[in-house]
Amino acid sequence: MCPTAATLRTPAHQPPPPAIARPPGFSPEVAGEPRCADGLLVSEETYWTEYYLESDIHYEWNNGRLEEKPVSDYGTFLVYAWFIRLLQYFLDTRPIARMVALEMGFRLKLPTGTVIRKPDFGVVCNTNPQPLLPLDASYHGVFDLCIEALSDLERRGSERDTVTKKAEYAAGGVPEYYILHREPERQAFFTRTAAGLYIPIAPDDGIIRSRVLPGLQFRLTDLLTKPEPKAMVHDPVYADFVLPEWREAEQHAAAQTRARQEAEARAETQAQRAETQAQRAEAEAGARREAERRAETEAQARRQAEQELAQLRAQLAERRPPP
Repeated sequence: MCPTAATLRTPAHQPPPPAIARPPGFSPEVAGEPRCADGLLVSEETYWTEYYLESDIHYEWNNGRLEEKPVSDYGTFLVYAWFIRLLQYFLDTRPIARMVALEMGFRLKLPTGTVIRKPDFGVVCNTNPQPLLPLDASYHGVFDLCIEALSDLERRGSERDTVTKKAEYAAGGVPEYYILHREPERQAFFTRTAAGLYIPIAPDDGIIRSRVLPGLQFRLTDLLTKPEPKAMVHDPVYADFVLPEWREAEQHAAAQTRARQEAEARAETQAQRAETQAQRAEAEAGARREAERRAETEAQARRQAEQELAQLRAQLAERRPPP
């Protein structure tokens, strides 16, 4: 933001507070530093040629007047960063749109005049009649979704996102508009009606579902907790589009583990069956050997009995008197 009188009066004996856009105490008159042009009246041609690509201060153009883009606090940035990562996961899985977050502006010709806005984040669906081309430095159509990270460091910055831009985006034909902030009560999610007005997207059991990007959904409380991807992979709200390859890899690994365990179980069963069969065969062989031993013993007993009988007969024959 442009420096205020308060920032210019920082006592020398006190350390300066943390920088917001540039160090407190910065004077626009210092040589080599950019002069803040917030509120300056310039033509649209001058804006495009001299201020649109300004790297130190980002300006939008409101019907002839430069407006410096406000800066969000770090807590809001974290909410914004989490949501953008979620959106990137979605578009990686379902490439139905393209997105930009490089201060890319777009022009809206409104009944009240012409504005050039640089949303913090813009989405262009593949069905948009004006495609987003690789060499575009500004978007020549109307974004399908605009996202702003609300800045409440100054009242005018907050009102610009919640009132001014909301009216402009609705009148200009932006189908959806999201306002992100670290405080839930300052978040807002709008969809455009056929009459050209924004109405809040009603959460379903605490879940916001996009109409512009079918399948994109998120839990409002997750904008605060900002769960990690590993926790979202198995969450039914996000499982369809947040790193599905992780879940597929896990499922594949689990299937391989089950298959290995089943193969090991089958091998163990077969080994036990083979051992049982071997034990049975050994028992049968032992039984056969025992039967053969008994048979041999019985045969020997019979032979011995026969020999003894033959001896008895011979003895009887010797004792029998001659005829």
